[in-house]
Amino acid sequence: MRFKDSNRAALAAAATALAGVTTWGCFGSSPTSPFLAPTPTGELSVAYGRWQPGAFDTCSQAIHDSYSTVGPDGKLYPTWHPPTDPATGCSFGHEHGADPRTSAIYDQIGDLPLGLANEMLDVYNPGMARHEDHFGHKYEVANDVPMSFRGPADAVFEARCHILIKMHQGSHSKDAFTNNMHEISYHARCDDGSGVSITFMTNIGDAGEFVDTCTGNHIFAGTPSPPNSPDGGGQRIIPTRECAVSKILVPSGSRSSFSGGLRESWQISESLRTVDNHTLASINPYFNVSRPSRFFDPAKPDLTGRPIDLCYEASGGLEARDGDCDEATGDGVVQGITFDDPRSPFNGVARDFDVNSLRIQNADGPEIWYTDPLGGNARTTPFPGSIRQYISAIDNTRGGADMHGPQIGRNMNHGGPTVHAPN
Repeated sequence: MRFKDSNRAALAAAATALAGVTTWGCFGSSPTSPFLAPTPTGELSVAYGRWQPGAFDTCSQAIHDSYSTVGPDGKLYPTWHPPTDPATGCSFGHEHGADPRTSAIYDQIGDLPLGLANEMLDVYNPGMARHEDHFGHKYEVANDVPMSFRGPADAVFEARCHILIKMHQGSHSKDAFTNNMHEISYHARCDDGSGVSITFMTNIGDAGEFVDTCTGNHIFAGTPSPPNSPDGGGQRIIPTRECAVSKILVPSGSRSSFSGGLRESWQISESLRTVDNHTLASINPYFNVSRPSRFFDPAKPDLTGRPIDLCYEASGGLEARDGDCDEATGDGVVQGITFDDPRSPFNGVARDFDVNSLRIQNADGPEIWYTDPLGGNARTTPFPGSIRQYISAIDNTRGGADMHGPQIGRNMNHGGPTVHAPN
């Protein structure tokens, strides 16, 4: 949604009045902070002011927009907020995951401007505009994580790391069926000297398609937005209707497998590269979602099927049995629960992530680089549309070693009684 000039002006005035009052946190003061202290311009980012309350939400847009921070370009951006506003008790209806203030490195990082890479992409390449919704920004925090280096001859080294990640992973709309460009902000500080603070648009798998959860088949879903989205490494694993039905609608005597038919895994394989294509740092975290509020259904005009609808579907003796559907509908007594109803268990709040590898090859430095919004063309001076990145002056590959971390947040539920799709 784009705002009319009059509405944007009103939002800007409100933002100015709220500045310094309700903004949570500020930019880190550490030399390794990814951001420099900005000079506010009074301008609003495209990401700011996009959320509006729905039928099940009790917070006003003004309260929501008060959770803001000034980006390195001086514009105002949305940032993390809890599912309910602690001052008023009102609910936003969506959540952004773990509270970044619980991170051991929050004081170094500060609040993250959500949508920064999207905004910089508008500057760097206006023909590749990609504006993501507000709901999909999800945080993960992991303090004192054990990381292992597996090198030649199975030599093992160990380090402990603090990790703060923000990933845009919308699991409620058709967006990810075709669109592979998503913003990630990845921050790590380890006791062996490894450290990064990097923000960019990551290209997850091929544009225009995804991988089916059940079969592993590549499903072409349509033209991506933007249509010139580059293909990338990794993959987006998302259930189709056929997959969901095969696991959820079962015969008498069987139990539905909601975890088997409704699980997404967004698997990243990405690197930051210099102008001459030298890899400075590479990451491959996996972001997993249980019970999203959507699956791919080519028979739908918007390609989007809703798991809650399967709770009311029965054919040939097959139906949803036990578990989530029975709990939500009272074994079918409660009718008409929609996908965005807080009573639906299919809301994307159950998530976990695999840290996997963090490889840094920057022994000669410098520690501050400027890349394009896709993580390429790194150089030591800023340029239009560039993003300031921190990469520690170290080579932690140790002659071929691979620094790996564990799975974090298994069965973690980030929601609450007021959270619902879209989320």
